[in-house]
Amino acid sequence: MFPAWRKRPATPSKKSKFREWLDAGVFAIIAATLIRTFIFEAYCIPSGSMERTLLVNDYLFVSKVSYGPRIPMTPLAVPLVHNKMPLTDYTPSYSTAVQWPYMRLPGFTKIHRNDIVVFNLPEGDTVALEVEQISNYYDLVRRQGRDRVWSRYNVIARPVDKRENIIKRCLAIPGDTLQIRDGVVYINGAPAPVPPEGEMPYWIQTGEEGLNPARLEDMGVIDPPVAGDSAGLYKYNLTAADVAAIRSFNIVKHIRPELDELPDPAVFPHDTAWYRWTQDNFGPLVIPQKGKTVKINRSNIALYRRIIAVYEGNRLEEKTGAYYINGRPAATYTFKMDYYWMMGDNRHNSLDSRYWGFVPEDHVVGKAWITWLSYDEKGLRWSRFFKAIH
Repeated sequence: MFPAWRKRPATPSKKSKFREWLDAGVFAIIAATLIRTFIFEAYCIPSGSMERTLLVNDYLFVSKVSYGPRIPMTPLAVPLVHNKMPLTDYTPSYSTAVQWPYMRLPGFTKIHRNDIVVFNLPEGDTVALEVEQISNYYDLVRRQGRDRVWSRYNVIARPVDKRENIIKRCLAIPGDTLQIRDGVVYINGAPAPVPPEGEMPYWIQTGEEGLNPARLEDMGVIDPPVAGDSAGLYKYNLTAADVAAIRSFNIVKHIRPELDELPDPAVFPHDTAWYRWTQDNFGPLVIPQKGKTVKINRSNIALYRRIIAVYEGNRLEEKTGAYYINGRPAATYTFKMDYYWMMGDNRHNSLDSRYWGFVPEDHVVGKAWITWLSYDEKGLRWSRFFKAIH
């Protein structure tokens, strides 16, 4: 009993089931967003560019804490979605009304050579939406011309953290000198370690009897062969261990790597007048390092144009053979960020730094950590579950 003048204590109202589910859902979304942003993120391998280290339909966890979590640069975005709204083809999942400068929290380590890294595609700043999965915008412009590309496709720009995520191996870090000779990568003059599961294309000449497909499958050879222009000549993507084993086959007459020899305008820096490079013979090239200064001139501007004008946000102009940065004459340039050189382990089936150049530090998402799920058309690949990535 309470005196008439005393107010009874309020009985807390019980939440409805809907309200309980709503609160739980909001909490789950916030928690998942924080985990995805600052701790780890799930990623699926979409292509064979990292075979056989990573396979199509490998599902990974990517550590954000290894190199330090990157603070979102595009904060106005739908949670748990990258750059497109679910169930749509082109609708952006973000707004660029607010853009934050690049910042990264401290991590446990720096990027090292041979790390497998997830990062935003450097040339993903502009995309032709209808064909972005099969064609790079800048490659389209080089082949078709800008006017034709813009008349045929919906072309949009994307901020750094909303560019497509891709995964490659870091071959060179800031300050390194990289060179590729006959398909072999050299870092600072020494051959780089070859990934044990990395692949290169090889031509194999046999006699009348061809290679046994079942035996090759047991060895782990994934891709079907490409027939050559003579009997018994086939091209396979092989690891170094495969090559050593196949050389011992009695029916094999010879085996040789396939190497590109003609200068390729698709290869960075897309200037065959000065750089007659291919994906197998490239460089030497020094990887840009924060605080380092380089001379800029007609012979090397192709190497640094995107760094100066796109990645580091300057206005670059050329007038009568001289260069101007933000309206001032410039014969040198000092880098504001560190850069990296990333390549796929499946060397002839990878679009990587050989085609679009340096990877800026602000594009780095995280370090590939562990495979937690994997499957192919035959079913689950149990041997790849919870496999550490190296």
